[in-house]
Amino acid sequence: MGHVSDILDGKGRDVLGIEGSATVHEAVARMVQGNVGALLVYENGTLAGIVTERDYLRRVAVQGRDERTTPVREIMTRELVYVGPEASIDECMAVMTERRIRHLPVLGDARDVLGIVSIGDLVKFQSNEQSVQIQFLTEYISG
Repeated sequence: MGHVSDILDGKGRDVLGIEGSATVHEAVARMVQGNVGALLVYENGTLAGIVTERDYLRRVAVQGRDERTTPVREIMTRELVYVGPEASIDECMAVMTERRIRHLPVLGDARDVLGIVSIGDLVKFQSNEQSVQIQFLTEYISG
């Protein structure tokens, strides 16, 4: 069974972030440029939350806020749901399903950011693992 650290080893540990004082427009532009659906939010260098496409839709688009003047800190999700690097893929999927989230930061013991995984990362990892198992079993049976 794989762990979230296995995913990070494969995809890299770079995480895009933004300051809470930045505008929502800047955050959306950074997400589009990075081809990601979430950014970690920092306040004075400290992790303060996460802003996602869903936050934008619920707290800006639907509420009619101005994305060019609204700071990220006003729309971000402050209750950060995260896992450690040794969390299993199944644990991560369970957390994401239960909490209805698509992005899961990976933090170390000192709450340092080690990476972030998306539901797509988890599904891709599981699919690759299953392909390897199928190939192994096919070779064993044919063998």
